[in-house]
Amino acid sequence: MANFFKKLAGLDNKKIIFNDEEEQNNKANKKINNEIDKNTEDEWIDDDYEEGQLSIDVYQTAKTIIVKSTIAGVKSEDIDISINNDMLTIRGKREHEGEIKDEDYLYRECYWGSFSRSVILPVEVEADKIEAVLENGVLTITLPKAKISKQISVKVKEK
Repeated sequence: MANFFKKLAGLDNKKIIFNDEEEQNNKANKKINNEIDKNTEDEWIDDDYEEGQLSIDVYQTAKTIIVKSTIAGVKSEDIDISINNDMLTIRGKREHEGEIKDEDYLYRECYWGSFSRSVILPVEVEADKIEAVLENGVLTITLPKAKISKQISVKVKEK
């Protein structure tokens, strides 16, 4: 039955043949794309570079935006929080104490090393009033919303 459908669709052991010029162009394009991919990986990704992504919860109240993250094992001085335009970025590093050989692990689920997370804020915030608190391994960032300016209506005159 499968052969019937292949014949019906025109796929019964037929090869699609390009003319020589098209086939050479396809091969050349494929080679160029492979080289671009290889060069891009070499430039942008260092084999030794790994960075974890921080899990966050983001919610709002009438006057604030709250960002929470479980960030156990990180000292407050190892956390960097910055705002650039409407983007909040949290960066840090969780240090692993002691050297443990890979073959000695039975389970390995915790992330050790550098981590970061960026999130676009839905409203403007008052940057000078932002508070960040690390308590019992939970980071809480409180971002007061900027006062919403009154909408101004401009009347268009016809001449």
